[in-house]
Amino acid sequence: MNDRPSERPLDRSVRAYLNFLRLERGLSSNTLSAYALDLTRLTEWLSEQELPSPVKAGPEHLSRYVQSLRTGGISARSTARHLSSLRGLYRFLVSEGICERDPTEHLDPPKKPRSLPDVLTIPEVELILEQPDISRPAGIRDRSVLETLYACGLRASEILALRQNDYLEEEELVRVMGKGSKERIVPIGRSAREWIHRYKLESRIHLARSGRTKDVLFLSQRGMPLSRTWLWSMVSTYSRKAKIQRPIHPHTFRHSFATHLLEGGADLRVVQELLGHADISTTEIYTHIDREYLKEVHRTFHPRA
Repeated sequence: MNDRPSERPLDRSVRAYLNFLRLERGLSSNTLSAYALDLTRLTEWLSEQELPSPVKAGPEHLSRYVQSLRTGGISARSTARHLSSLRGLYRFLVSEGICERDPTEHLDPPKKPRSLPDVLTIPEVELILEQPDISRPAGIRDRSVLETLYACGLRASEILALRQNDYLEEEELVRVMGKGSKERIVPIGRSAREWIHRYKLESRIHLARSGRTKDVLFLSQRGMPLSRTWLWSMVSTYSRKAKIQRPIHPHTFRHSFATHLLEGGADLRVVQELLGHADISTTEIYTHIDREYLKEVHRTFHPRA
């Protein structure tokens, strides 16, 4: 399939739809040109199937047309846009009484490939954790923040909002207020607990003197709650110091938390609960990362991979 359709007169039904978009909807010439390109491609394909007009097309024809776009090298995103153009055309034709029913009604858009999030290896995590200068109060705080990010898989907003009474030291738990004000309880490991304990004794006590803390656990140099910008900058700075060449951000620690749990054999439902995902399909992306890890191990170590 050519990338651009050949020049030929537009089908009457398509011309009527484009006039409607221009006169009634007031769409720009660039947008109209995009619609015309999509719908001309459709009419040319239908002509190859010996169908003279989109009016004559049924669901089975349009299903094959959408499939032909994908096999012709059109991306899922562009195919979804084509399908949107088709839906608009047929809704118009039905409303005008030109078509009795909409043949796109049950057509599903192609699934867009879900990009896998970047994940740190365990040695990379350890390298980043070792970068703060723990001879300084700020370095102890930074180490505590990094340890907690990785230990609990928290979102940036969640760790910044942690209050002192959200850290349940004796129970070895953290109370987290997640999206939609949904509270969850997350275990916190020994290493993070030790660093928070040290931070509270050696660092926070000094930071709290210089500002209004609002009882927030992790404080800035001025004794105020930390900002999202600071958190991103801090993670990026220590990642560069660890000589990690790709961009690392706070959410990378959350991705790594989930992936390392699954690689270690954790149940997917448990990981869903720990991350605070409402839908398990959101958590399932980490199983794909796990498979990629397994394939990489196989390629690296199997003698005939």
